[in-house]
Amino acid sequence: MPSTLVTSVQRVYIQSFGCRASQADGDEITTSLESHGLITVPQAGAADLIVLNTCTVTASADAEARHLIRRYHRDNPDAQILVTGCYAQRSAEELAELEGVRWVVGNSHKSQIADLVTEYPVGVPYHGWVLVGEVADEFRATSIARIREDRTRPNLKIQDGCSNKCSFCIIPSVRGRSRSAAVEDVLSQVQQLATRYAEVVLTGINLGRWGRDLPGTLRFPDLLRTILRETDVKRLRISSVEPMDWSSDLLELVATEPRLAKHVHAPLQSGSDAVLKRMFRKYRTRHYATRLEMARHLMPDAAIGADVLVGFPGETEEDFRKTVEFVAEQPFTYLHVFTYSERPGTAAAEYDGVVPMEVRRDRNRQLRELSDQKNMAFRQRMSGKTLPAVTLEQRGMALTTNFLKVELSHPREPNQLIEVEIGGVAGQCLRERTPLKVIG
Repeated sequence: MPSTLVTSVQRVYIQSFGCRASQADGDEITTSLESHGLITVPQAGAADLIVLNTCTVTASADAEARHLIRRYHRDNPDAQILVTGCYAQRSAEELAELEGVRWVVGNSHKSQIADLVTEYPVGVPYHGWVLVGEVADEFRATSIARIREDRTRPNLKIQDGCSNKCSFCIIPSVRGRSRSAAVEDVLSQVQQLATRYAEVVLTGINLGRWGRDLPGTLRFPDLLRTILRETDVKRLRISSVEPMDWSSDLLELVATEPRLAKHVHAPLQSGSDAVLKRMFRKYRTRHYATRLEMARHLMPDAAIGADVLVGFPGETEEDFRKTVEFVAEQPFTYLHVFTYSERPGTAAAEYDGVVPMEVRRDRNRQLRELSDQKNMAFRQRMSGKTLPAVTLEQRGMALTTNFLKVELSHPREPNQLIEVEIGGVAGQCLRERTPLKVIG
């Protein structure tokens, strides 16, 4: 029931951490708060309400959230702080004890944030109020119709949760089981975004599992075909999809459909089958390599990326050597390298064979260096090619279909699909070839 109380909360600062799905959650929170009359501001110091949408994949993510809570409270003690997201779902009481935190709202109750902060005026003493419960079984595609106007490439979350039980991962317990948005819901959101953006990124916690919990036989490739057939979206980019869900059907669709970005991201985690087994991953390196071989055959210039986790309990020097060798052999164009972090409540947190932190960090460094080498070679190979790209909010920059940033020869308005002739490498980016000026 709407409240008749008048709140002094008028200006809100919202900050999201972690994966693309979390970023999409943050956009939905923004939309909800603005629809209740609050005004979003770009700096925490100017806010009456600070919303931190947290991640809890690693201990460092937790530590960063606590650090920011303390800093924001110190710098703006009059602001109310609301903590939500995965960390809030996992350890609400721990966050509620921090000075300055008024509300802790789990993923289970994110949809109630706007009602909560507008129902109770600032003067009412609700310090440390916790609202966390079981994550709901239903899910709707993220509503981001009022996403910030300065954003390009918005994230549309069409799936949430995960039904896998990887031994290192806390996410199933804070996000719930895998749940899919209905087709009509996805189509409505994509069409709205297509009127404003050149590229839309489809995201989820376990995106390739879309449709498995819905009536009927539609699967993720079927959804993509439906979106392309029934909306005006200019380009779709697929975020991370598990290796076993990069089916021949999906790879062939991405390869042959011009409106799908040529980009394959498949979490690897380890190049050692022994480690993959202890992680409870559902594939082995030979399966993974087959998927990448097909991807590279179908799309010679596609971006191919992976997540790799180093320092997992029991990871020996031989295990790590196998990972390095496997990564070196595969056609990766970039890696996201993570250092294993013990997560209470996961099976791996009880494993023997803890790898010293200095060893974990050194292994992380080695893989990042290998990733940099592979990415440089990929960028150098693009010289002389003409690639489709979308112009970014950062003036003078564009992102190619194969996930490379390009410095443009002259600024262009954001959210335009263009073709860029690559002149060479410029630092971490590519540079557009500047047409020669004809004299005489």
